[in-house]
Amino acid sequence: MASSSILSLSFFFFFFFSLLVTLSHAATFEIVNRCSYTVWAAAVPGGGRQLNQGQSWTINVNAGTTGGRIWGRTGCSFDGSGRGRCQTGDCGGVLSCTAYGSPPNTLAEFALNQFNNLDFFDISLVDGFNVPMDFSPTSGGCRGIRCAADINGQCPGALKAPGGCNNPCTVFKTDQYCCNSGSCSPTDYSRFFKRNCPDAYSYPKDDQTSTFTCPGGTNYRVVFCP
Repeated sequence: MASSSILSLSFFFFFFFSLLVTLSHAATFEIVNRCSYTVWAAAVPGGGRQLNQGQSWTINVNAGTTGGRIWGRTGCSFDGSGRGRCQTGDCGGVLSCTAYGSPPNTLAEFALNQFNNLDFFDISLVDGFNVPMDFSPTSGGCRGIRCAADINGQCPGALKAPGGCNNPCTVFKTDQYCCNSGSCSPTDYSRFFKRNCPDAYSYPKDDQTSTFTCPGGTNYRVVFCP
């Protein structure tokens, strides 16, 4: 009986210590809307929130999180239960997202505390573009990135979508643009995105000029319409 109690107590302290370590290394993401219009911010993990001009929303993301995304939704309408639809970035018709958004949407992507305890982060236009974005560390001493060009206004005719500008993979669904075979090269369309937003992913194999790192434990800010 005593032995069992000691084991239980040891497990409790181990669990409590592990929880403290996880929380102490959680990253804080402040999401700010500086657009002249309402943006419905979305985050996985995190959920979603309506942000009118000048409003912000802060989420905490656990250390070791991979596949994290933050994006803005536009043209949304939700009822009192949080059900509805967005013109861009919709995540299954709910205000609080648990799934990724529908193209076109500008993406802030991240993976925390990975190789050499580094955070990896990027702005991606692989799902197209809807809202200008800045994605910057607020600690850690490393550089931020942004995509603030008027891509919607300059969008090639074949890629135009209500409220945004599609990536060619969304429109044409061919290996040339989607890189399904794992091997592809820049195209005229990807060069359009890269010329306007040099920091951002313009097609799926654009890693060398589009992935950035910060020390694990860094905090971040995502700004719509910087």
